[in-house]
Amino acid sequence: MTTIENIITLFKNWYEQELKNTQVQIPTAVCLSTVGIDNFPNARFVSLKEIINNEFVITGPLNSRKGLEFKHNNNVALTFWWTATERQVRIQGIASQLSETLAEKYFEERSANSKAVSLICEQGQEVQDLELLEKKVQEVVSENKKIDKPKDWSGLSIKPIRIEFMEFKKTRFHNRKLYELENEQWHMKQIQP
Repeated sequence: MTTIENIITLFKNWYEQELKNTQVQIPTAVCLSTVGIDNFPNARFVSLKEIINNEFVITGPLNSRKGLEFKHNNNVALTFWWTATERQVRIQGIASQLSETLAEKYFEERSANSKAVSLICEQGQEVQDLELLEKKVQEVVSENKKIDKPKDWSGLSIKPIRIEFMEFKKTRFHNRKLYELENEQWHMKQIQP
């Protein structure tokens, strides 16, 4: 019987193999796709923080475009492409906002510069003077004081309903396994390349 625990174990095994072999600077990068308020898909790279209770955790400002889109429609997708192992994992799921306790924990783990950027910048908004904005960020960093989590900074926990694992082959006969949650049970389908 296929369970979400088995599927997450497979994901973690693939992820650990990639981390051991990769040369990329940000091995935690994952493409987060949302449904735009204008109904166009919208995608951007974020960093996977961890997996908690079989859910994928990412963080960031919820007053950003991705946050507003999540509030409008919480159906999201994650896409991992791992160059070293030539594997792809696609996840579709339902996102929910992190608890304040978890958001505080992740914010505390950020560097001083990352915290200052989160405090000063309104992600995705137009800026008239980029140098002035950067100067404000550096002033906050140089004060060397504790930077509190902004009220709109949090994260998402993504509960998967569909996960596809694909191993690329030079022959283009890729090995694809799709796991889907149907009637509260996980089912695996081998799908064509």
